[in-house]
Amino acid sequence: MDIINIVFFSDTHLGFDYPLRPRVKKRRRGEDFFNNFEKVLAYARTHNCDMVIHGGDLFFRSKVPQMIVDRTYQILMHFANSGIPIFILPGNHERSRLPTSLFLNHPQIFVFNCPRIFIQSLNSIKIGIAGLPFIRNKVDQAFSAAIREIGWDHYRMDIKLLALHQAIEGATVGPEKFTFRKGEDTISLSTLPDDALAILCGHIHRQQILTKNNRNQIIPTPVIFSGSTERTSFAEKDENKGFYHLIFQKIEERWKLAEARFIRLPTRPMEDIYIDPDLPASLFRVILKEKIDRLDPNSIIRFRSGKILNENLNRLMTTKSLSQIIPESMNFTFSRHLYKQDI
Repeated sequence: MDIINIVFFSDTHLGFDYPLRPRVKKRRRGEDFFNNFEKVLAYARTHNCDMVIHGGDLFFRSKVPQMIVDRTYQILMHFANSGIPIFILPGNHERSRLPTSLFLNHPQIFVFNCPRIFIQSLNSIKIGIAGLPFIRNKVDQAFSAAIREIGWDHYRMDIKLLALHQAIEGATVGPEKFTFRKGEDTISLSTLPDDALAILCGHIHRQQILTKNNRNQIIPTPVIFSGSTERTSFAEKDENKGFYHLIFQKIEERWKLAEARFIRLPTRPMEDIYIDPDLPASLFRVILKEKIDRLDPNSIIRFRSGKILNENLNRLMTTKSLSQIIPESMNFTFSRHLYKQDI
């Protein structure tokens, strides 16, 4: 039986909350991002997957401290030494280009530094993995030109995949489930190629699968967002995080995506603590400790209030003061509406 196993993940945002010289001693979230990154690669090795595809935003921004870059690329090189090829798409946080390094010259590391297609042969099965770095402006117009630049229509493969890091019509984000519609910063479903077995997308942090109906094929094309591997904001507090194990199978002389398994990754709980703006300052510590004691000791806390806090509470809501109450195992942040000015 012909089967191809591919791990697809995206939006790892390595370097997030990872200060090299922190001015305040507290738990940071940076290791959480690296831990989940390595868990995905370990899964691919353990399950003898045929390849791994990263859908963009490997790093949390374009200018990354060299130590973060070196650590990331060393992990990638160690993984590539296992013989499994990994394909990486630069995202918007990298400004469509990864930091340069000799590590990227590894023969099993493939970077889409321009619109292109990489061709892999596995046991006589030809696989084409096409990809585009993030397109920043007027993607609705630039997308078709980029597909032509790849030469998409000229390649005949057993399995043809397209990797993107863009907003796609129909994708949803945020607690209010905002849905992307057609527009200059969104790729329309109708413009996606019909003959891709799957379209693998980064950029949207919510895990989801859309379907594209094709003109000449009965089976629609799945448009797969793996989502981010960690929660980067409280807008994602209730979202599952993970990656996809994609199983392609040849059935009756035709290749198809037989299964898309979403594999969840561990994430720390995010909790809101609401502060009564009229709470007497004398009760603040007692009430706050009661709230915190009910939470998971690894929680990430956000302090919120319906109104701006009174002056006495303001004096108590400082990082120094709260650090004396909140366990070191927790992180905490503040809603921008707590104060007259953003924090």
